[in-house]
Amino acid sequence: MAEALISQILAQLISVTSQQISENVKSVVSVEKQVEKLTSNLQAMQTVLEDAEKRQVREASVKRWLDKLKDMSYEMEDLLDEWSTAILKLQIDKNKDKVENDDNNDLLLVPKKVSSFFPISFLSLNPVSQLSWATHRPGIAKKIKEINGKLDVIAKEKDRYDFNSIRAPQQPDRDRQQTCSFLDVSEIRGRDQDKETLVRKLLILSESGQTQGQQEGNFNNKLHIVSIVGMGGIGKTTLAQLAYNDEEVKAHFDMRIWVCVSDPFDEIRIAKAIVEQVGQSGPSLVELESVLQNMCKSIKERKLLIVLDDVWVEDYNKWEPLKHCLQHGAQGSTILVTTRKKRVAQMMGSSCMFQLHNLSEGDSWWLFSQLAFLGRASEECETLEEIGKKIVSKCKGLPLAAKTLGSLMRFRRTKAEWQNVLDSEIWELEEAEKGLLPPLLFSLYDLPSAIRRCFLFCAVFPKDYEIKKDVLIKLWMAQGYLSSSQSREMEVTGQEYFESLAAHSLFQDFIKDDDGSIIQCKMHDIVHDFAQFLTRNECVIMEVDSKKKPSMDAFYKKVRHITLTCASDAQMPVFNYNAVNSRTLLNLAEDIALPHLFDNLTRLRALDLNAAAIKEVPVKVRNLMHLRYLNLSKNTRLSELPEAVCDLCNLESLILNWCQSLKRLPQGIGKLINLRHLELEETSNLRKFPKGIGKLSSLRTLSKFIVRGDGVKKACNIVLLKNMKYLQGILYLDGLENLISGGESKKAELKNKKNLLGLRLDFYGQKREGGIQNDDDVIEELQPNPNLASLHILYYQGTRLPSWIMMLTNMRELILKNCENCENLPPLGNLPSLELLEIWYMYHVKTMGHTFLGVDAHDSIPNTDDVLTTSTKIAFPKLKRLGFFGLTEWEDWYDWTSWGESCLIMPRLSCLTIECCPKLKALPHLIQTAPIQELTIRECPILETMLPQRERRGLGQDISYPNQN
Repeated sequence: MAEALISQILAQLISVTSQQISENVKSVVSVEKQVEKLTSNLQAMQTVLEDAEKRQVREASVKRWLDKLKDMSYEMEDLLDEWSTAILKLQIDKNKDKVENDDNNDLLLVPKKVSSFFPISFLSLNPVSQLSWATHRPGIAKKIKEINGKLDVIAKEKDRYDFNSIRAPQQPDRDRQQTCSFLDVSEIRGRDQDKETLVRKLLILSESGQTQGQQEGNFNNKLHIVSIVGMGGIGKTTLAQLAYNDEEVKAHFDMRIWVCVSDPFDEIRIAKAIVEQVGQSGPSLVELESVLQNMCKSIKERKLLIVLDDVWVEDYNKWEPLKHCLQHGAQGSTILVTTRKKRVAQMMGSSCMFQLHNLSEGDSWWLFSQLAFLGRASEECETLEEIGKKIVSKCKGLPLAAKTLGSLMRFRRTKAEWQNVLDSEIWELEEAEKGLLPPLLFSLYDLPSAIRRCFLFCAVFPKDYEIKKDVLIKLWMAQGYLSSSQSREMEVTGQEYFESLAAHSLFQDFIKDDDGSIIQCKMHDIVHDFAQFLTRNECVIMEVDSKKKPSMDAFYKKVRHITLTCASDAQMPVFNYNAVNSRTLLNLAEDIALPHLFDNLTRLRALDLNAAAIKEVPVKVRNLMHLRYLNLSKNTRLSELPEAVCDLCNLESLILNWCQSLKRLPQGIGKLINLRHLELEETSNLRKFPKGIGKLSSLRTLSKFIVRGDGVKKACNIVLLKNMKYLQGILYLDGLENLISGGESKKAELKNKKNLLGLRLDFYGQKREGGIQNDDDVIEELQPNPNLASLHILYYQGTRLPSWIMMLTNMRELILKNCENCENLPPLGNLPSLELLEIWYMYHVKTMGHTFLGVDAHDSIPNTDDVLTTSTKIAFPKLKRLGFFGLTEWEDWYDWTSWGESCLIMPRLSCLTIECCPKLKALPHLIQTAPIQELTIRECPILETMLPQRERRGLGQDISYPNQN
């Protein structure tokens, strides 16, 4: 990824090497002159990189020069990382003796990282310790000298190219450098007629039962194939989506299935995707014949519309087995194909080829202007319109080009900036898909170099891959792409970078959470091609085939980021181990063996072995000294981690979700002083933590904390949470039944953790002596910060819920489960932000009335002519989903009609579920006044007999009676 990485790499190296070196260090390590020379050389290189990066796309010799510079930069970065890691380990060992037997010392003395060639931890050592360390690193000066020699050669070559020298900062302060909110352009322009034509063709072909003009050998009038053909970025997938989601199409076919095929054409994956969307899981098969037989059974006698998006294969032998199997669908089944190649459509036996044409200039201008003129005054738009239309004419009717350029020009404020884009030499480039490369290059070069680097890293993902935002940010962190400071966290910087890429239309197909924040995205296939074009030889997606002879190509020594996709019986090929400079290895295969990874790929920063069927992690994992990201999720047979993991002192993210056999964490986990994210979801067999967990004061994510009481020797006491002041996200406290007093729980200082958004308090388990009667005190002292948005209280044995619940004015979700001894509920109706409320297995609750609503029964206000007055009380103002489960003694849910318009009850309630409440006699009046769209009653015999007679009138359309036929 030299094109976008060089600027950031050199900026980091210059920052590191330009710091002053203490006199003690000078006297121990003779590197001062070499460091000064290195700094000077790098600063000289830095000034020409802006020009070199732009020229390398059209000048192969410039690209080769940048590649050399990149290789040298990586080499230097590895050396510095090795150096600082060794110093950091020295400091950890130094502090270990101080705290090893001190039960009162819960926090390891963490050396602070600073931007200096010699971390402060080294400078804090006495001269004897420095000399001891230097003795073990005698080759540092020699290595720096070697790098300087290489850099001298590169510097001489630089003069051949007459680069323009640009001093940093290279980019003016414009709006594009600030955080941008994502703009979702939902409207589609210029495809109405195309959609209507395509939909009519699909319906006519399906209904006719026969297709005119089929060539001999095509399907025997049972299965029809329609192909949308057009160049990349023209809107083939968009048109297919429009037809796929058309109401007539939905009504006509028994089932619709969408499969993104892409390259390579994987028959097994396609068949499995079809089976899954039909709704059948089936056995885990790996042989093509077995998978196809399973698919045949799944689709038999169903009239299907199957979209095969982005097909590239031209080999009929690859398509034929799948084609014959798809004939098992019912008469009228249809295949809709999108492809860039007419030969593909012909090979597949298309009865109709729909050639998609470019957008008109008017439609292109509309799409461009919707983005480019967002938030501008009409006078400003008029000033820029003439230049804008000339820019749009260069988009050649490609929707992706118009959208990308529109997103770019939104951040160009002046007429001169617009004119610079119009006059740029980038329009003269001929490489890649004609018409698309220039707009994408404009968008890329508009970004700061740090964000460019983050975008190009995304080439490591396969096409159509669902990229999870939080995972992507952690991977960026692991590569060192995200800077941090006391006022700005790396995760925050990553969030801003992601939003900037989204705002520039480089991501799409967003999935958002309830707050409207993006949590997942994809890349358009053309954008993905563009990223791979710029990172060729660095980001490699390897389809592993264990039946093929491994390659020993020296090319792999240039690879920096690898993604594995392979069959389930494959082993990691030998040539992967030649990729000794790799910094990322992502495993997207299942059950893959990795016999020699920890010996050879020692420069990895990120290692994802998700679902790799690992039984144990080798001790040699300690060889991965640069590792920042380790994902071992879904290795269901992994029972423990070796102590060697604790030698990975640079580790930032350790992800162990769904490791269901995991029983223990390593005792030395406290040495992972840089760990920021420890994910332990669905690890039910993990029942205790080592005490060292309390030393992880840098943690931002701790999905689970297992509590042991004061009286349990060498256990993980809740006081260890005190030092974790940066915790964010959701915290699950397991084992609270072991606490015997509020004094213990208070030590966690949850109230001070302002970034916690969710809290799970679990009291499940055998009570210690005196534990039950003290649950009230324990939970009362677990008061969280008022910012909390979600609270679950589980298996709580106290008699009253904590008073602080009513202080959580930002809480949107509350789940109370198995709080068996609670007889009354607090006035939850007064919580202004609550959207979801579930109450489970409260066996002592008998009634629910005005207290639950937060309404004073003795202060009702007389009715007025106004529907809603200033004195109107609103109970549960934002509640949308309400559920009661297993309230076996609940009899009365008091009607609230007596309050009239003086009290508005649950005005936004859309879903009500009541299960296993056998004594409940009736529903209140709100059942007819609330906007309920979904009502489920199960195992409530009295309600089930009454509801059809009284309350069914006026409800929405989705009413479920699970026990009635």
